[in-house]
Parts: sequence; structure tokens; C-alpha cells
Amino acid sequence: MNRGIDKKTVKKGLLPYLFMALVILGVFYVFNVMNHDVHVFTYDEFIQALDDEKVKEIELVTRGNAYTYEATGKLKGYKENESFFARLPFSEEVMRKIVEANDVYDFKLTTKPDPDSSSFLLILVNVLPIVLLLGIAFWFFSRQMAGNKSSLDFGKSRAKLNSDNNKVTFKDVAGLKEEKEEVKELIDFLKNPKKFQKLGARIPKGVLLFGPPGTGKTLLAKAVAGEANVPFYFISGSDFVELFVGVGASRVRDMFQQAKRNAPCLIFIDEIDAVGRQRGTGLGGGHDEREQTLNQLLTEMDGFGANEGIIIIAATNRPDVLDPALLRPGRFDRQVTVNLPDVKGREEILAVHAKNKVLSDGITLTNLAKRTPGFSGADLENLLNEAALLAVRRNKDKISMSEIDEATDRVLMGPAKVSHKYSENDRKLVAYHEAGHAVIGLKLSHANDVQKVTIIPRGSAGGYNMMVPSEEKLCSTKTDLLEEITGLLGGRTAEEVVFGEITTGAHNDFEKATKIARAMVTEYGMSDLGPLQFEQQEGSVFLGRDYNKSQHFSNEVANEIDMEMRKIINDCHQKATEIIKKNRDLLKLIADTLLEYETLTKEQIEYLVEHGKMPDEEDENNLEAMSITKLREIAKEKGIKNYSKMSKAELLRELDV
Repeated sequence: MNRGIDKKTVKKGLLPYLFMALVILGVFYVFNVMNHDVHVFTYDEFIQALDDEKVKEIELVTRGNAYTYEATGKLKGYKENESFFARLPFSEEVMRKIVEANDVYDFKLTTKPDPDSSSFLLILVNVLPIVLLLGIAFWFFSRQMAGNKSSLDFGKSRAKLNSDNNKVTFKDVAGLKEEKEEVKELIDFLKNPKKFQKLGARIPKGVLLFGPPGTGKTLLAKAVAGEANVPFYFISGSDFVELFVGVGASRVRDMFQQAKRNAPCLIFIDEIDAVGRQRGTGLGGGHDEREQTLNQLLTEMDGFGANEGIIIIAATNRPDVLDPALLRPGRFDRQVTVNLPDVKGREEILAVHAKNKVLSDGITLTNLAKRTPGFSGADLENLLNEAALLAVRRNKDKISMSEIDEATDRVLMGPAKVSHKYSENDRKLVAYHEAGHAVIGLKLSHANDVQKVTIIPRGSAGGYNMMVPSEEKLCSTKTDLLEEITGLLGGRTAEEVVFGEITTGAHNDFEKATKIARAMVTEYGMSDLGPLQFEQQEGSVFLGRDYNKSQHFSNEVANEIDMEMRKIINDCHQKATEIIKKNRDLLKLIADTLLEYETLTKEQIEYLVEHGKMPDEEDENNLEAMSITKLREIAKEKGIKNYSKMSKAELLRELDV
């Protein structure tokens, strides 16, 4: 049902019909004029018609300015579309003859005054066309301005004043305790400046929030706006930059002028790296418009003029590209790093986003927080939302751990490729590859814990092994890194031991292992070359980080770096081979179980290692926990065709799970 009608759409729909009606009226008018037969009489012919008593009706119009009468009418015997017209002298004799003829045979006589003598008509005829032309011109001009409002305010600020709608407060920001304390001082200063001034303290003029995407920088700024009882302007860095030089600088000036009129106030600039990048960089020099905008911003923040009571909050995830003049004291005095949340922070964030979610009784946010290291606040919000969508899709009234596991996989790797077909030999290769990772993770004390193993393809991977640290650490030891490399090489090693063949499935593992090994040698000083740093990232602002990596070593040292990297990789590969060969039975047990169940959780793997078998399938309603053999039996009973060739994911889909 249409709830509203767009007036513009209605107008556009009526215009063709109005135009058609005008055309039809014009055609009828022209048709009538062309078919009307007018006989023009001379004065003598008109008098003769009066004397012969032929006149049927006369309409007499006085033209005083031309000293004439205009007579129109019909003669006896005229048709409907016939009439006569005569121009008569302006005299008493003419009127006397017409009146006498009317007294004799009584025809219809009508007289009208001179229309030119009416002041109203004079104004209507002479002034109305000019007014109409001016009105039409104004209408077109206003339409043009309405279609492009920015043509008059091109240099005006695009900053918007925050409203009280959808108000966000510090209660809605979880996991950022220290960061909230830093920005709370701004609000305290705006509310009670004397408390700071009596001790000679000067509140920071600017606060820069930087960190990875999705960690809550913009949300924190929204919370400041919600808590502050002062005007709060927000704008994106890209709103300053335009094609024409000087427009951005004009917008900066206008923004600060508005802020001064409403001081004390806060200004939030999101993605400030769009306008605050280093000046004079890049192959072609600087960008004149962007640099002029940045120069104006620098002047307004801390120049000759004073901007008392105006506090700037900016956010970016690229602090390395910002101009040094922007980061000096007096401009962005305080820089707050908004990092990825730890396990406690993730639990608090999950609690905020789980308020309107219906979770099953067996789900605890503490365990869920432990399973999601490296997730940002945006990732966690997306995780619970995806789980809720899956629960609705499966016609469930609560979100179970099954939906959360699936949602985690979707966030990390993308949706499962249920329709993807690969042979039994490929499934076996993938199963042993992932089982190899799992065995290394189980047998090495410093390796990451195995949380989940699956052979269901997602993204570009035929399967994957979710391994997370047993505890979150600030620094990694050499043993931690070596065992992480060993775990990454477990898949390829299992392929070599079991099949005597290698595949391309380990290319991503090699990429990660090589990166760690090179960092150990060139950056962390964890090799026989000693505690030296040979490489450091100095990425160019415009060329990208990898085009300008500084290298402080000779060709001989480069060869030694390659040898050290090869030694680290070979030692880890040798260790992985020993572990796989020693635990060949466990490898086979996990691989065979993967072929049967396709997905194993941490609890199932621990039970499998301890008891040598999977837990009994007691719950007949939990199809997702059943083996593929059990599912095929159920599919056979329900008469599903080709059930024996289906994967577990396909069987679950056919069984409406």
C-alpha cells in the first residue's frame, strides 16, 4: 500500500495532459477562426443595409482615440458562421441613422464603451505581460537554485550541528575505559572550566583518535556529543576538498566562524587523513587545493587568532600519513590510541549488542569473548547480527551456539559454498591437511589452541582451522613464533607423510610463515645475525608502504638473511614432520572424523582425543551435531533423492536446517 504521494511526481504526471489540453483548445480556436466568414462593409454599404431593413443585430463599440465606431453584427439570411464588420465615422449623424433604423424595424442593438478608456484594462494590457515575464523568469531562476543549492553557498562549511535524536552516551560505549577517561576531561572542562583554570591547566585544543577500523573511534565521538551540553559540529575530511582551489580553505574559515559564534563547542572531523596528509609528498608534488585547506586548518587551530572554547576531535586509521605540523602541541595536543579490545572489552561490547538478542541458555558471553580474539567492536556487532539472521532463516526462536559458530565463519571466511563440488580424493586431502594443523596445535604447548576444524569450503579455502592463542599476550617470544610457524606448516607436512605428494592448498600457510620468519630475522633480531634491525617500514604516503621499504644492509647480508629464513622454515618443517609421524594414529582419527562430520569444535576434538570417538548422538533434534552417516539415514527415511552423494551441508539444507 502506498503511504505517501510525491508531489513532484504528480506534477510531472499532469504536465503532459495539460499540454495536450492546450494544444486541443488551440486547434479548436484556429479551426473556428478559419471557418468564420466575415464580410467587411464600407460606410455606404452599411447605410444601404440599414435602409433596406436587412440588419438583424448590431454591436457598436466606440473608439474615442481613433474617432470611429466599430460595428459588427449579422444580416438577415446570414449563416451561423457569417458576420459583417464596418468602421464608421465618429459623428452624431451615424448614431441618428442607426437609432432611426432601429425604431423602424427593431433589430438587436448593443453598445459598448471604449475599452481603452478603462484604467484597469489599460494596466492589464500594458503591465500584466511584463509582470508575467518577470514571474516566469523568477520561477525558472528559483528552480535552478533549488536544483543546485550549493551554487550560492559553495564556500560555506558543510559541518552539521548534532541533534538529540538517537543520542549516544558513554553507557553505549563498551571496552574503551581509558579512552573514555581521556575525552571525559573535555566535557568536564566545558562544564566547569574554573576547576582547571585555577591550577593553571590548559585543556587540549585538539584530540586525535586513531586505531584500526571498527574499534569505535566515531562511536566515542558520538558519545562525547551525547554527554556534552554544548553545540557539537561534525564533518568528514572529504567535505573540505573540492576541485577548485581555495574552496576548502573557505569552508574551514566558515566552520570556525560558526563555531566562534556558538562557543564553547566541539568540532568532530572524521577521516581527517583525507585533508591532513603530509604536504609536498608524491611524485607530482602536492595537491594545491588539499594543501591550502590544510594550511587554513593549521592556522585556525593555532595561529595568530584565538579560538577560545573550541575543541577539535578528529579520527583516522592512518596516523602515519598526517602532516607533522598537525600533530604538534597546540593543535592536536592529545593523541588517543583506540586499539582492538581485549577479552574483557569484547565481553562488555558483546553485552551491549546482545541486549535485544534472544540467546540460548547455554551461551555465555565470557566464552564467546574468548573465542573471538582480534575482533573489533564492529566485527562483534556484525557477528551477533549474522547469528540472529541465521536463527530467523532457520525458523528458530532463540540464537544457539550453532548460529554463532556459523556467523563466526561467515565473518572470517565468508558464506559456506554448499553447492561447491569436489571429489572424495580432494575431501580426503583437505581432511588430512586440516587434521595436520590440529595435531600440531594439540601437541605443542606454545602453539595456538584449536577452536574449530572444518572441511567445508569457504571463500578461496577448501577448509580451515581456527586456532586462537591460549592467552592474550602483549609480546610474543621466539618460541611462540617458532611454534606458530610449525603449526602453519602442519597441513603441508601431513600431505607429505600420508600421501607422499604435495598440493597447492598450503600457499596461504606459506605466506604467513614466511612473513613471520622474515620479521624474526630483519626486525626482531631473533636469528644468528644478532639483535640488529635490517628492515623497517617507511611506506610513502602516496606510493604505498611496500614501495619504500628501507634496507640497511649489503648484498652479502641479504644472502645471510635468506639463509636464516630458510633455516627457520626448515627447522620448523622438520619438527612438524616428527610430530606428525609420531602421532599418525591421532592424525588419522581426526581426519576420518572430519570426513564423517565435516566440522569439529574444540569440545568435540578434546573428547575425541580423550576417548577415541565422538560423543553419542543422543539429541535426535540436533541434526547439526550428527554424523553424515546418521543424516543420510534420516534422508533415506524421508525419501530424499541422491542422499548418498550429498555432503553434510547439502543434507542439512534438504532437511530444512
